[in-house]
Amino acid sequence: MIAKAQAPLTGILVALITPFTDDGSAMDKGRLKSHIDHMLDAGCHGLVPGGTTGEFTALSMEERKQNLELCIEYAAGRVPVVAGIGATTTKDCVELAEHAAKAGAAALMVVPPFYDPVNYEQLQELMSEIDAVSSLDIVFYNIPSASGMTLSPNEIAGLSTVGVKYLKDTSGNAPAFTELVFGLSDRITAFNGWDTLTFYGLAAGCKGSVWGASNVIPELSAQLWEAIAVKGDLKTGRELWSKIYPICKFLEEHNYPSAVKTGMELLGHRTGGLRKPFRLLQGEPRAELARLLQAAGLELVDS
Repeated sequence: MIAKAQAPLTGILVALITPFTDDGSAMDKGRLKSHIDHMLDAGCHGLVPGGTTGEFTALSMEERKQNLELCIEYAAGRVPVVAGIGATTTKDCVELAEHAAKAGAAALMVVPPFYDPVNYEQLQELMSEIDAVSSLDIVFYNIPSASGMTLSPNEIAGLSTVGVKYLKDTSGNAPAFTELVFGLSDRITAFNGWDTLTFYGLAAGCKGSVWGASNVIPELSAQLWEAIAVKGDLKTGRELWSKIYPICKFLEEHNYPSAVKTGMELLGHRTGGLRKPFRLLQGEPRAELARLLQAAGLELVDS
């Protein structure tokens, strides 16, 4: 049995995009390596490929496995890589979990099966099977808008009995998140996953953030973590957040992977766009994002 990861996850964990070739037919290895180096050079603390921002539903099983292998290779031990393994069947989740453990992932991120929601008992069974085949710490990805599953803080903490150690909370429910950070921290470690609550989450004392916006603003993300979580400097944190918040608000108001990749393109980082039916933002939304990035002090390369 593979041993569980010893080092705790913490800090800014980038919900990583998946770069494609220009025709969208394949992942672009060169772009992926360059992007990972950029994230880590900027000071981010971990990588989470295979989630919403990574367009996992647009990838085949083999592409998902290859993507994880490449991320682990390119990270080269500098930071932990948390494998997103969410799928609509237990069979696929288990297969991806087994692969992630063999590939060297530090942990697994699991979103409940989407489209048709499972019940709590079925979710526990799924997590238990994933835990049994991987022996890796599990990050429960709480995103009711996609999974159709709304759990109480106690139910989420209860998943600790079936291998769940961490939570990525993308519910937007600040009171429930507060209960998980303060009242249930002995059972589960809660990370923020809702962009516009990042400042609050860090100020409240959560141990990290799984953050898609970091693909666009990695330096600002790392600076925010350093100011609030490390130094306890709320004044500097507020100054940084005043630049970051409008960008986060914009991302949440649009198709998230589309907006993130558009932001990267505006800053000169080629992504290969998205797989159809989705595409990069155009027209006024693109122009608005350009203005927000400039207002945050970032230099546009492509407007």
